[in-house]
Amino acid sequence: MYATLPARRTLLRRLHSRLAAPHCAGALPAALLLSLGLMTPLSASAEESAADDVAPRGKTECIAPAKPGGGWDFTCRSVARLLDEQNLIPAGMQTLNVPGASGGVAFAHVKSKRHDDEQVIVAASSAATTRLGQHAYQDGKVDDVRWLVTLGADYGVIAVAADSPYQTLGDLMSAMQADPKSIRFAGGDVAGGFDHLKVLMAAREAGIENLRALPYLAYDSGSVAITQVMGGHLEAFTGDMTEARGFVESGHLRLLAVFSEERLPGQYGDIPTAREQGIDVVAPNWRGFYLPGGVSDAAFAWWEQTLNRMADTPEWQQVMQDNGLMPFHKSGKALETFITRQVSDVEQLSRELGLL
Repeated sequence: MYATLPARRTLLRRLHSRLAAPHCAGALPAALLLSLGLMTPLSASAEESAADDVAPRGKTECIAPAKPGGGWDFTCRSVARLLDEQNLIPAGMQTLNVPGASGGVAFAHVKSKRHDDEQVIVAASSAATTRLGQHAYQDGKVDDVRWLVTLGADYGVIAVAADSPYQTLGDLMSAMQADPKSIRFAGGDVAGGFDHLKVLMAAREAGIENLRALPYLAYDSGSVAITQVMGGHLEAFTGDMTEARGFVESGHLRLLAVFSEERLPGQYGDIPTAREQGIDVVAPNWRGFYLPGGVSDAAFAWWEQTLNRMADTPEWQQVMQDNGLMPFHKSGKALETFITRQVSDVEQLSRELGLL
């Protein structure tokens, strides 16, 4: 099957990026680039026919591995809406919430029940690779699925209720140093997951030694965890910007820090980074998708091309800006390499923190 013109443009951009990166192993031979330049464009009708051969039939599904209201749910629903509005899929896309085990239930479901289902994509993030790196998905391995695309990075945050006495991240860390059990964190991720790791890394940077004594309570989604903090049952929330945004805008939650390299643009520019408060931790939570491990190469290429096209639209750029997402776009082999490296890094960090 020949590639469509958008697919070739995407491929050429990716090849250029790889060749331009001095650290990239295995530079591509010039003959390959020449062969790409000699490709004969398909006619519009031929392109449409090729696309029709591998496009999903009827409605598709996006699995969000958590209850409604969290980051994975946001990823599915935002992307499903844009794919439909831009006529990039033949019919609508339904969001199916499959909560449990920080994505582990959905991962196992796709692996065992929908191994070759080309009608479904699954929302993923750094939370999924964290659990894979910690061997927390029963018999789950990084190559059990096909990693499709990342569409942005959702940076981690630490937040408290609007009426909390803690005004800065430093205030919170000082209280934890005085009494490690005085600050109880709520997160929409299991103990040892990415939300928990953010707290442990920040506490380690603050000089807190007894990391195992820090209370962390896990909930099925970020929104559920936030309600516990808003209700005064727990002192602080650890999660991501997309989870906290609505509660911040409603005035119920106050952000103490964002775990980004520099302050976020736009309406969140007044939120200080952890780094500028003396806690040198950066925690981007990429957001994207994987496909079942048994899908065909043709189906994978169709989904990759379709989501890359959506990612290039002004509408998706506006979604990112409105929700505090930063650019972080990878797909195909580049994403596979990144995911494999991240899982390995998480495994090493988890061992250092005593989580493995």
